[in-house]
Amino acid sequence: MTAKKKRILLFFFSLVFILALIAIDQFTKHLAVLHLMDQDAYVLIPGVFELRYLENHGAAFGMLQNRQLLFVFIAALMLVFAVYFLFKVPIEKKYTIPILLGLLIVAGGIGNTIDRMLYSYVIDFLYFRLIDFPIFNVADMYVTVSTILLFFYILFFMKDDDLTFLKLKIRKDN
Repeated sequence: MTAKKKRILLFFFSLVFILALIAIDQFTKHLAVLHLMDQDAYVLIPGVFELRYLENHGAAFGMLQNRQLLFVFIAALMLVFAVYFLFKVPIEKKYTIPILLGLLIVAGGIGNTIDRMLYSYVIDFLYFRLIDFPIFNVADMYVTVSTILLFFYILFFMKDDDLTFLKLKIRKDN
């Protein structure tokens, strides 16, 4: 298969994967609106985990309340970087994990941006009562977990030479 065909296949897979992840996120938020809005929390594990509806007008953990245009701008920048990354990343097996993690981050950003554009807030509904963790949603999980995993993957499994296609220097060797 030629490099051009591989690149086209990567873009097609990326688009389908992102759309599927966004659909899952939006479907779970739709269920939250239908079954949790204006209701008491639905306890799944008493004292540990529950479903609780929240309209988050801020960013992660409620920061930067009512700054919707800022969030849309950040999401647009993230999308531009993702497209740049997909154009530049070598189509080799060793880049599969970073690509998948990047697509999860993009899907999460788009999922929450859809909420902000439609409602001016993000629908959150997952709550760990045990540790009183801020209420979050599926898109937040995509972004948070993938970002952490990507950070550790780049730090511990990739070499500087693996990242030269980005024209960035991540680590400085002595």
